[in-house]
Amino acid sequence: MGARSSQSRGPGLNETDGHLLEYFRNNFGAGGGADSRPSVSPVVGHTATGGVISDYTDGTDVYRAHIFTSSGTFAVTALGNQGNTVEYLLVAGGGGGGTNQGGGGGAGGYRTTMPEAPGGPGTSAESALTVSAGPTSYPVIIGAGGAGKDGSTGLQGVDGTDSTFDGPTFTAVTSTGGGGGGSYGSPTGRTGGSGGGSGASGPTSSTPGGAAASPTQGYVGGAAAGSSSNHRAGGGGGAGAAGVNGVPGAASGPGGVGKTSTIAYGPTNTQTIAGGGGGSSEPGSDATRGNHPSNPNGAGGAPFGGGLGGGDGAEGLFSSGGGGGGGGANPKVSGQGGSGIAVIRYKIATVATQKATGGAISFYGGRTIHTFTSSGAFAVQGAEIPSAEVFVVAAGGGGGGYAAGDGGSGGGGAGGIVYHAGRPLAASTTFPVAVGAGGKNAAKNTPHAKLGLNGGNTVFTDPSSPGTITAVGGGGGRGQDGSAGSAGGSGGGGGGGGSPPGGAGGPGTQGNSGGGTGYGSDGGTGQTGPSYDGAGGGGAGGVGAPGTAQPGNGPGGAGIQIPPSFRNPASSIGDPGTYGGGTAPTPGGFWFGGGGGSSGSPYDNAVGTGGAGGAGSGIWKGSDRDIPTAAIGKVNTGGGGGGYAIGNPYIINSGNANGGSGIVLIAYPT
Repeated sequence: MGARSSQSRGPGLNETDGHLLEYFRNNFGAGGGADSRPSVSPVVGHTATGGVISDYTDGTDVYRAHIFTSSGTFAVTALGNQGNTVEYLLVAGGGGGGTNQGGGGGAGGYRTTMPEAPGGPGTSAESALTVSAGPTSYPVIIGAGGAGKDGSTGLQGVDGTDSTFDGPTFTAVTSTGGGGGGSYGSPTGRTGGSGGGSGASGPTSSTPGGAAASPTQGYVGGAAAGSSSNHRAGGGGGAGAAGVNGVPGAASGPGGVGKTSTIAYGPTNTQTIAGGGGGSSEPGSDATRGNHPSNPNGAGGAPFGGGLGGGDGAEGLFSSGGGGGGGGANPKVSGQGGSGIAVIRYKIATVATQKATGGAISFYGGRTIHTFTSSGAFAVQGAEIPSAEVFVVAAGGGGGGYAAGDGGSGGGGAGGIVYHAGRPLAASTTFPVAVGAGGKNAAKNTPHAKLGLNGGNTVFTDPSSPGTITAVGGGGGRGQDGSAGSAGGSGGGGGGGGSPPGGAGGPGTQGNSGGGTGYGSDGGTGQTGPSYDGAGGGGAGGVGAPGTAQPGNGPGGAGIQIPPSFRNPASSIGDPGTYGGGTAPTPGGFWFGGGGGSSGSPYDNAVGTGGAGGAGSGIWKGSDRDIPTAAIGKVNTGGGGGGYAIGNPYIINSGNANGGSGIVLIAYPT
């Protein structure tokens, strides 16, 4: 079964300094290496920290990009000799799709200094921003995607949340969250960074799509249209084009395409993001849903909406700002919008070197590090890499949820983790990387007790021995009905209950995979009366705590720290050990795979904290339209989502908080 532990299993802390510029100076500068190596130019970049570090070549220039997939701080301690500015890309969270023949969600606002220019018509690249040393801190807030809904209430989709980049030396930059899609009951698409598509409102109606926000950063949503026999919803607006109108008797509108940028990974590894979600249809089938056949990923948005026969709307991709797909006829579920992203870059040198391509590439402590926050491919360019460290994290499970029940819900289990300390990577070989998405609630399940969905597996495909590494997604937590949490990489927490009694925790199933060491633990057991508390989800390094008697609740199990080779102090990957209200067993940050905390109950409204490793805390009496950020598993940590509880039996659409997406990191000697 692999390593399963109730204690932290991560290696100790050893933050030896080392950056790309030091590597260049030591190996290519005067007296630093063989005469045949090129000499470094006198270019010196800023000294800054924050986000995932990506160093790449664009022509003869080398840039450093700081990629933020969750909120953090860009901190400057020294200025380089290339001026006092930085370039940026800032994308907000995408809007959720509308329900009940709903329109697609609009993409989050797209603002940038890069040549592709901000989203929307007639825009031009924005000016670079002035920064200063001090040190000086520049907060970065990443907007969440608008929540998906079930069709029972006919609600418009929820707007995405704004993303911001702020600081003392410039006026704050704000990208506006994407507009939610319209529904049958409320047909107009909502205004946002890009507007939401309109819902199909009647057999002879035509409703325009939602407007785009000001300043221009996206396009309008598509219009719905109808005839005497059918009606079709509009697609959500994208950063690169308007949402497409529905066509009576044909198909609902696809989402507008997004924009392509080189800012994060350079010209050889571009990103296309901020596409609108597809509209749904009625009477509906797969053939009549809004789809984008030229771009199966919807340019970051949902690739399709739902239909009466086709079902639920698709999700916007995480860290893309893409809109969610519209939900089909009642009671189909609309898709959630994708979370936003921010990238900040500056020039640091004129040469670069690495033995492989793929992901965000950085240099630390004499090693090259590739970080995959989304799916891609790692490709060895020439000779075999004889010994590489590979760290693979699956996505966390969603927490359990309930409405108007008497017990607490269990937290989602953490994504399983597999670590290989010395793995050979074959010469001239491509290794596909699939990063799992966080588990969400099963919104179409019974209204009073919902089981969170398991997180997605994360897979590092290796065609040679010892084979492919698969980290198993975390198990979903259970809502209040005395049932067990789901099995997964780490197990979901059991729900609280009276008759039947509290549910058992799901078993952690992450064992050895592809020759590495697996980390995963069991979820906790739900509590019977008098408190009826749910239990914490299991963490990669520790079991979830059981529901406890008043006045407590079940915290999630702790995760593990990533090995020291990956702990570049300029980077902010993982959880510092405080996300979701938990406390890390040891200091030093870089925690992954924490279990989600459980919710409170009417008899004990205390909530469980998330385990160190990006897990969400529990929620008591939350709103279905306002899930606290700290309850959602942190992006790219594999943390489980928090258990969720609301008191209104009619608000059953959203349920629990999602788990955090996974991540893959690879390090080898430079």
